[in-house]
Amino acid sequence: MKSPVNFALVICIAVLGAIIVSLMDVSSPALSFAVGAILSGLACLYLPLPNFIQPEQAPSTSTSSSEKEEESPQSKTLYVGNLPYRANENDVRTLFSEHGEVFAVRLMKDKRTGKRRGFGFVVMAAGHADDAINALNNNVYGERTLKVREANEPKKQANS
Repeated sequence: MKSPVNFALVICIAVLGAIIVSLMDVSSPALSFAVGAILSGLACLYLPLPNFIQPEQAPSTSTSSSEKEEESPQSKTLYVGNLPYRANENDVRTLFSEHGEVFAVRLMKDKRTGKRRGFGFVVMAAGHADDAINALNNNVYGERTLKVREANEPKKQANS
């Protein structure tokens, strides 16, 4: 992946391109600017930035945002079933945050109707997950008896 382009470098290259075009006796300033912009775009694509211009980058980790949300040694994903259909992510987050730190809440919806399906997943601190399971499993919430357990790992397809 290419590093981000420094704005000052782009302007410098555009000005340099405009100067080169004006030295070629082109009478249109718009044409000078356009050629400068094209040259700066090409320079940004194909020329590496010097080390003193590149911004400092944090060490790269190969985790996407969906992987961050998945289970790690510090977190566990819990399945929450038999939720009231009117419960939203904030309601479930509030309920589980009484028993520990909650990182993410995903409630499943029907693809066609967009209505909630009555179950979801809560990612929370691993140290508090068992407490939440013990406190909330078979507990009545919104006139429904919740089913809370540790979520199963998704099954891997053999052909993928």
